[in-house]
Amino acid sequence: MLVALKAVLLLSDPFDACVWAAACCAFWGLMRFGEVSVPSRSSFSGTLHLKRSDALLASDLDGKPYARLDLPSAKTAHPGEVQHIWLVCQGSLCPIDALLNLRAVCPAGPSDPLFSWVDRHGVARPLVKTATLRRINAVFTAMGWGTSFGHSFRIGGASFFLSQKV
Repeated sequence: MLVALKAVLLLSDPFDACVWAAACCAFWGLMRFGEVSVPSRSSFSGTLHLKRSDALLASDLDGKPYARLDLPSAKTAHPGEVQHIWLVCQGSLCPIDALLNLRAVCPAGPSDPLFSWVDRHGVARPLVKTATLRRINAVFTAMGWGTSFGHSFRIGGASFFLSQKV
């Protein structure tokens, strides 16, 4: 699933770079797609959705890179409780590389949505779930596969980790 997306998406394109980063983080972080996207352009809220300032990219004491995403609101967290998503390098499908690429292709301020892309007018736009799934499903349909839904990435990540006995 991720291999196919990465092969087709143009990672220098702002929207595709954002779709790729969201898909990687959702898969490796076992996240719901609603945690990496918003229902509509006007529905972004910094108190509910990930902002650029909610993503920490750093290295551990052994020099290995990691990312920590601080979800301000999650279904499995108590109200007001921040849930932390930890991501580490995953070879050619690395969520950290995807986040670094997103940062380079789509510069944004700390209060902008983490998963945002810059339109042709230079305006940062939040990643809208329906538009994102439409782009992802266009890739999958072109390959003769079935369509994806938001939980496909969470389920796929969980299945991968279970197959690795994690």
